[in-house]
Amino acid sequence: MLETLEQVDPAFRADVLNGLAEPIPAIPARWFYDRRGSELFDEITKLPAYYPTRTETALLEERIGEVARLIPSVSAVVEFGSGSSTKTPILLRAAKPQAYVPIDISGDYLRESAARVDAEFPGMKVYPVEADFTREVRLPDAIDGLPRLGFFPGSTIGNFVPQTATDLLRHFRAILGTGARLLIGMDRVKGVERLLAAYDDDQGVTAEFNLNLLRRINRELDGDIPLDAFRHQARWNDMLGRIEMHLVATRDVEFEVEGRRFGFAKGRSIHTENSHKYGPRGARLLLLAGVHATCIGACRRPSGRASAALLQRADS
Repeated sequence: MLETLEQVDPAFRADVLNGLAEPIPAIPARWFYDRRGSELFDEITKLPAYYPTRTETALLEERIGEVARLIPSVSAVVEFGSGSSTKTPILLRAAKPQAYVPIDISGDYLRESAARVDAEFPGMKVYPVEADFTREVRLPDAIDGLPRLGFFPGSTIGNFVPQTATDLLRHFRAILGTGARLLIGMDRVKGVERLLAAYDDDQGVTAEFNLNLLRRINRELDGDIPLDAFRHQARWNDMLGRIEMHLVATRDVEFEVEGRRFGFAKGRSIHTENSHKYGPRGARLLLLAGVHATCIGACRRPSGRASAALLQRADS
């Protein structure tokens, strides 16, 4: 538990208490990312079964020349949900910006990652911003007036239902400003067995990542949730085209969070994450709805004053 409950992010408290009380309990995936959650996700990205990071990195390396030709005047790269910034150097070497602004909700992890980038690119200014990128974000005054490229890799857009994803892209457009561009990663639809293996690895790292959310609730919200009463489960929802992650009660269980009592019957679950998968048509529609965007690879369409680039290939 933290030294005082007042130190807890009020949005975390509200999302947990309200989410657990819903008829279909759910907690937003952004709350996975305390320090331990960020470390576990970094481990997940290196697992053999977790193809998204490996595929996207290879695709970015393969297409970075084309991307660079589309962003000749970029002076500031703004990365939403920067995490460990592992793919970022590929872009920074090609774009050669004056400034890099990583935005992440996990402060300690953000600062450590930003320090590594700063050491690798000594001629570039690095301005880490600790914030939830789904909410209002104030960019550093130092990049005012600089042409900007938003960077949103990792198929994180898939964590949002389509309507919310559209709103998020519009939100990014407002943050970046008129004339900015966005480079975004989306995961493609593929075989169900491959998808399930990526989100329920044999080593149990994803399960630990999911269960760490309960540890965070116990620590920060004075909870007494018995971790052995829940298990990780990944499901493919074919109708909605997404992988879902759940924490399923293995027995009838009751617990308290900040003095509020909750009960779960065996088999009932807490829905903790979605990962939507997109085909070319769905990806284009989402981008056009969000930012009047341009796709690279499968299509080319006239862009508006703000544009986005979608990296994709058939085997990704």
